[in-house]
Amino acid sequence: MEPLTVVFLGLILAVASPAQNDCTCATNKWTACAQDASGNCTCTLVGSNHPVNCSTLTSKCLLLKAEMIPLKHKRFRGHLHGKLLDDDGIYNPACEDSGLFKARQCSQTGACWCVNTAGIRRTEKADKSLSCSELVRTTWIYIELKHKRRSTDFNIPDIVKTLKHLLESRYKLHPKYITAIKYDSPRIQIRLMQKGSEKSSYDVDIADVAYYFGKDIKGDSVFNSNSSLTLSVNGDALDIETLQINYVDEKPPEFYLRRLVGDTTRVVTVTTAVVGSGIVILIILVCQRAKKDKKCETEEMGEITVPGLD
Repeated sequence: MEPLTVVFLGLILAVASPAQNDCTCATNKWTACAQDASGNCTCTLVGSNHPVNCSTLTSKCLLLKAEMIPLKHKRFRGHLHGKLLDDDGIYNPACEDSGLFKARQCSQTGACWCVNTAGIRRTEKADKSLSCSELVRTTWIYIELKHKRRSTDFNIPDIVKTLKHLLESRYKLHPKYITAIKYDSPRIQIRLMQKGSEKSSYDVDIADVAYYFGKDIKGDSVFNSNSSLTLSVNGDALDIETLQINYVDEKPPEFYLRRLVGDTTRVVTVTTAVVGSGIVILIILVCQRAKKDKKCETEEMGEITVPGLD
């Protein structure tokens, strides 16, 4: 082989090698990627081989399924599933081919329940005879943030501009779905609203945006390692201390009056419609009877609780 030819081939390989290494999915670290014969990079979800579109967000259902793979191999395997479901809302879900949650989810123990489009349980648990007639849409999402105490507050317009740009650029969310960003130091509230009738097939789902955002804030980003989130406002670090995500469905959940420990404790779910908005607010009242005194207090219900509106 001529020396010039050898040099030429070496240059080709030198150029091709970085391209090979760049075959990754920027929006999903739970993927296996490879280049085909044409040099196109294709990625599939770990554990299910489901094709992944790396130009947008992966659905929350498929992400949960991928994240369950390493958890299955932990030594308390038999008890892990139920614990995750009850405490963290994480479970090995059943997904449609489109990536949506199936309306009915079941555990390995045979318990079944209905979920919304965010995968949050919205009914009591039952056996496999449970029927879920539809996948109820999560229409509103409220993200509550609290940043660390500072000597001076951030400027409100700067906070709004920073978070709005983040939602639109990093998470590909159309601005029409961002209804409000409010700041009352140190608390920030982001309100997202997306009706099923106005969401096109090209729009990311607000439930997926909330999931990606939550993982970013907790330091466990779904994006690849070179895309970790650093929040700053005009170059000044925005250090988030607490995060709460609240989901509101277009139909009220189906939790009912229950009696716990005889008559000593009652849990009552009250649903109230806000006039003119159709928002459903859930209020969980816990009433405990201690001798002759009756004590009632409001109890948060994880990701289903909705804070009061301004």
